[in-house]
Amino acid sequence: MRTTIILSLTGFGLLALSAPVLADDITIAVAGPMTGPVASIGEQMKRGAEAAAAAINDGGGVDGRKIKIVIEDDACDPKQAVTVANLVVGQQIKYVDGHACSGSSIPASDVYAENDVLMMSPASSNPALTEKGHATIMRLYPRDDRQGEFIAPWIADRYKGKKIAILHDKSAYGKGLASVVKDKLNAGGVTEVMFEGINPGEKDYTAVITKLKSAGAEFVYFGGYHAEAGLILRQAADQGAKFQLMTGDSIATSEFWAMSGPAGEGTLFTFPTDPRRSPSAAKALEQFKAQGYDPEGFTLFSYGVVQAIADGVKRSGSDDPAKIAAALEDGKPVDTVMGPVKFDGKGDILDPRYDINMWSAGKYGPIAK
Repeated sequence: MRTTIILSLTGFGLLALSAPVLADDITIAVAGPMTGPVASIGEQMKRGAEAAAAAINDGGGVDGRKIKIVIEDDACDPKQAVTVANLVVGQQIKYVDGHACSGSSIPASDVYAENDVLMMSPASSNPALTEKGHATIMRLYPRDDRQGEFIAPWIADRYKGKKIAILHDKSAYGKGLASVVKDKLNAGGVTEVMFEGINPGEKDYTAVITKLKSAGAEFVYFGGYHAEAGLILRQAADQGAKFQLMTGDSIATSEFWAMSGPAGEGTLFTFPTDPRRSPSAAKALEQFKAQGYDPEGFTLFSYGVVQAIADGVKRSGSDDPAKIAAALEDGKPVDTVMGPVKFDGKGDILDPRYDINMWSAGKYGPIAK
């Protein structure tokens, strides 16, 4: 950031000089779906970032400088995400906690990279995000290929001999994850009875449920978000269709159960090991407890992104996003609410761990693998 200094010089009028200085505040834009069908994820991101900023500021800030959070809404829409990215650039904000949906993060990342903005996603999992080689694009969240490698062998073993169907919502996240799971299952000798996309946002999934029944599907893997997953289960129950549903990480929100109701009982999903169980989360959990808020889902990942950016500023001694990214990717652990994390040269976290979770009576928790 540059500060303009105005000097009054006799005989010369006003002379404007520009000099690079460290900003008084460290502004971080939280860019995610604050509205729309997955707004609960945006709320988690917002809560996490604001709590992290408050904790850091209460502890003296970053070398005495305060963190300021700015909220931007991309509605999980690729075009709006690009608009948001350009807005962030126009405001000369250099750091982004976001985006959430891979379909938003991937196009927005090009804008950030071209304008030397550090973007660190707390939720986007499509491998393409960091495969482009952009120096300032990172994520504090595991990739879909790692998730697929983890869960496909488990599905093949646990549901051996069962008829497996795979659905996806055609999004970068949903289709990407479903395709990884399909490829890993196929490589292990398992062939699905059905691989099909649905249109997100529809109110009636009777047609696809009928196809599942006709195919005799006993296990359904769904790559997509909580709203569609919940609705499919509810409508399947109405039609008397019975199958085990499993999804990726997007249904770690109470809104899934609000949509599915009792039909969601027993639904399985993978999610990175819950940071709420980490000893490093103790102070943050007290923060949220005082607010009467449960930091489920992506809340603590967003919290961790703010911590990582703050640590990068300290390590690099600079406000330069490229230098901060390089400082974070040096292989040394970064202390976060999730515990110590390390980044590789692409900006991905190393050695991610997953839980298999189950929804029951309106809550979810890990099961024995």
